[in-house]
Amino acid sequence: MHKKALAVPYIVWMAIFVVAPLILVVIYAFTSKAGAFTLENFSGMLQYAGIFGNSFLLAFFATLICLVIGYPLAYVLARESATVRKIAMIFIMLPMWMNFLLRTYAWMSILEDTGLFNRLLSFLGLPTVHLINTNAAVVIGMVYNFLPFMILPIFSVIEKIDRSTIEAAQDLGANGMVVFRRVIFPLSLPGVLSGITMVFIPAVSTFVISKLLGGGMTWLLGDLIENQFLGNVYNPHLGSAISLVMMVIVMVCMAVMNRFGEGEEGAVVL
Repeated sequence: MHKKALAVPYIVWMAIFVVAPLILVVIYAFTSKAGAFTLENFSGMLQYAGIFGNSFLLAFFATLICLVIGYPLAYVLARESATVRKIAMIFIMLPMWMNFLLRTYAWMSILEDTGLFNRLLSFLGLPTVHLINTNAAVVIGMVYNFLPFMILPIFSVIEKIDRSTIEAAQDLGANGMVVFRRVIFPLSLPGVLSGITMVFIPAVSTFVISKLLGGGMTWLLGDLIENQFLGNVYNPHLGSAISLVMMVIVMVCMAVMNRFGEGEEGAVVL
């Protein structure tokens, strides 16, 4: 009984700061301004279908780019010495020690028309490009901020792969490409799926990156929800409905990814 009592503060904390807000979101989503039950909040979301589509599209591209960059980097680091790994991890995690807002502001100065990137292009004699306040700038901001969340889980899984499994495949005549395709990649899929989930979810719901790097020209679901609670329209009922639908979509995606990872984990075909 004494041990169970130690969990009481945690349960109270969860009830106040997790369960209670979720209940309020559900209540607001299914009620009107007069407090009556309604489904109009959900039907009203149809006018924002374009924002839903744009959010998932940009999050998809950001996740894909993070995977293309993060997997090779994690694979190379997993094969390096312990000293190189420690140094690399410091450089990977170093930006995360800085405030998220400050990192995004820094990219504003890099990507603006007179920023560091265009100055470099001018110095090289190349034509400048307009990046700030575009979808490309938003994706760049997502990739920069969320890339460590792709690298770390993949690195953690690849690092723990038993070397004897790789040696066994090599003894059976498998070359480097075959070993990677039939041994390393299947065994690393749990890390890949975890990284995809950890990048896609914050990317699809972000609003700071789209507001600063998109300049208000690129609206994502996070911007839409914020506008319903803080904007001139102020409609917390619609905002709660959007939040609830988004929460369900994210949970479904996580369930699918976890189920797929359970089916693939440990599947090695030699």
